[in-house]
Amino acid sequence: MIVEQIWTANSGRNFNYLIACSETGEALAIDPLDHQKCLAAAKAKGWNITQVLNTHHHRDHTGGNDQVIAATHAKLLAHAGAKDQIEGIDRGLKAGDVIKIGKTVELECLDTPGHTMSHICVLAHGDRAALFCGDTLFNAGAGNCHNGGHPNELYNTFAAQLSKLPDETLIYPGHDYIARNLAFTLDREPDNASARAMLPKMERQDTTKALVTTLSLEKEINTFFRLTSPSVIRRLREAFPDLPDNPDQKTVFLKLRELRNKW
Repeated sequence: MIVEQIWTANSGRNFNYLIACSETGEALAIDPLDHQKCLAAAKAKGWNITQVLNTHHHRDHTGGNDQVIAATHAKLLAHAGAKDQIEGIDRGLKAGDVIKIGKTVELECLDTPGHTMSHICVLAHGDRAALFCGDTLFNAGAGNCHNGGHPNELYNTFAAQLSKLPDETLIYPGHDYIARNLAFTLDREPDNASARAMLPKMERQDTTKALVTTLSLEKEINTFFRLTSPSVIRRLREAFPDLPDNPDQKTVFLKLRELRNKW
């Protein structure tokens, strides 16, 4: 499997992705908002985009569909539940479905509601697990639930699915928000040494060669995975004095998401 991360340099700080088969040159485009960059990258590599995957229906992820499909005749894949929100879906996806790219790549579909209620993440197993997670999981953060999602479902996705993936899983999110998210982690957990060490580097990072984190690293720096941290809970109680003595992880997650909405 070959992964090309495409930095759009737009105001939304979107990442687009091409995943290619090394044998056939067939490629899948994920959320190809910047259709020009995606098509140019495929051409430069000698790849043929045969499928487009939308992780969810928001326009900053579907906005390049028409142009990519017109240029390549690719098939459009998206969550089966998004059929009324994304036009022209050729294949509706559900949990456990497999997307094949050429002869060498297979991606497992995960049904990951929260940011929206019809959100797909895809997991590559292969030599190294890799998660293409749209707006569900960000580097050092979690997706918001403002436009058709729900924080309860987002917590369930984190707890029941994402946290149980192999620690070495590579994380490929839909946006670059890492510096801002690290700052939030430190606001919530000022003694998080890993986040503190990373923040200056991430504020200066070259986003055309962005850091690819692992789930193991996310569990160190992402406050939405650090729900039992005494420091996180202590700081949370300052904002929510009625927090129970030993809050359950869902309560901590939901309160953190509430704070992040306004931070």
